Amino acid sequence: MMPVFKESGELIKYASSVQLYEELVLQIQKDFSLANLTLDLPADCNPNELKYLLQKNIQFLIEEKFSDFLNLLYVVDLPEATAKKILNIGDLHISEHYTFLILKRIWQKVWFRQKYK
Repeated sequence: MMPVFKESGELIKYASSVQLYEELVLQIQKDFSLANLTLDLPADCNPNELKYLLQKNIQFLIEEKFSDFLNLLYVVDLPEATAKKILNIGDLHISEHYTFLILKRIWQKVWFRQKYK
């Protein structure tokens, strides 16, 4: 059974503990690439740095390139209803919420691929 997470850091730490962190990073980069976006992550990107850089990039997309952000949500395959709920919250930390949702969805891809390979 797939674990349930409450925030991004918890998810990333778990991925690291089950030796799937590198696959998570690769899938993040792949999904960004499929959305025609660049995400420059250092080769030795640690979990805290990953969370920070991902959130920073998502914040930029929301503020400056919203259509690219929507394309990323499509590529990641985030359900539209879930994405709309966050928009309706009106929270100042909207990028933090979206970072978690995107990470959670990408984690599902990695987890299912590992579980059923």
